[in-house]
Amino acid sequence: MKLLYLKIVTAIVLTMPLLSFAQEDLDKLIELETNNSEKILATFKSGNLINIKTTETIHKNEMDFRVDHRFGDLAGRAGGVKNFFGMDHSTDIRIGFDYGLFDNVTVGIARAKGATAATQLYEMNVKYRFLDQTQDNVRPISIAFFASTTAAAVGTSNDPVSPISYGGFGDRLTYISQFIIARKFSPSFSFAILPTYTHRNYTAFGDQNSVFAIGAGGRLKISKRMAVVADYFLPFRNQEKKQYIEEVNQQKFYNALGVGLELETGGHIFHLNFTNATAVQESQFITETTSTWTKGQFRWGFSIARRFSFAKNKEK
Repeated sequence: MKLLYLKIVTAIVLTMPLLSFAQEDLDKLIELETNNSEKILATFKSGNLINIKTTETIHKNEMDFRVDHRFGDLAGRAGGVKNFFGMDHSTDIRIGFDYGLFDNVTVGIARAKGATAATQLYEMNVKYRFLDQTQDNVRPISIAFFASTTAAAVGTSNDPVSPISYGGFGDRLTYISQFIIARKFSPSFSFAILPTYTHRNYTAFGDQNSVFAIGAGGRLKISKRMAVVADYFLPFRNQEKKQYIEEVNQQKFYNALGVGLELETGGHIFHLNFTNATAVQESQFITETTSTWTKGQFRWGFSIARRFSFAKNKEK
């Protein structure tokens, strides 16, 4: 009997290291699987690139203060040395505040100058990120929904064919709805596609109220705190109505294209960009961009964002 007990104790002692190693391997496997199932963080560094929105939202109880500025034409007839390459003019300025209701839900308000006939713009918006990309590619993309309502406070025109000959408050409203579909392909490169629907309650005579568009944009990191960004919007307009408005106004419509640099400096995200879009608001640059890169009708601009936290006992 004593010999049996001795054999049992010896077997236990000898198998303890094996059990320990097995447990360590199991723990590593579980940890690996857990890490691979985690969400991909910071697909983009900001909620905006140049003209497009991204899937990024503001953390709960945080506020993002953002200023966007567009100067005049860099070259062409309206640019050059005489206007100091566009810096003597400002086509649009937007100041906005975004607040995180939850980590994946952001609401915002903004005031923009406006770059078309409709000026003095007031905007309310919401962004909801309902799908996050995971490291194991079970969810290979992130998806967010963005919606905004913009009201123009400009005075009403007496010209009945004008786009601002409003008959009531409802005529002043424009709506934007878009899905933002993004993927972080690597630590250095992210890309997004944005199916977008624009509806203007009131337009110039002969123009269309609703326009569907596709936006796309990407971010390529080139250093620890610097990245190249670019975006583009392609609206699908009714060709007959487009040609009619172009003939009446003697101006052609073009697609908004932007390129720039993104700089991260602590709590600030700074964008230095070039774009042919004169307006900042989606409600205007998607449907009413009438300047083109090929004629020097592009401008440099900047955007700067600063984030503030109102969370109590926030962890580092």
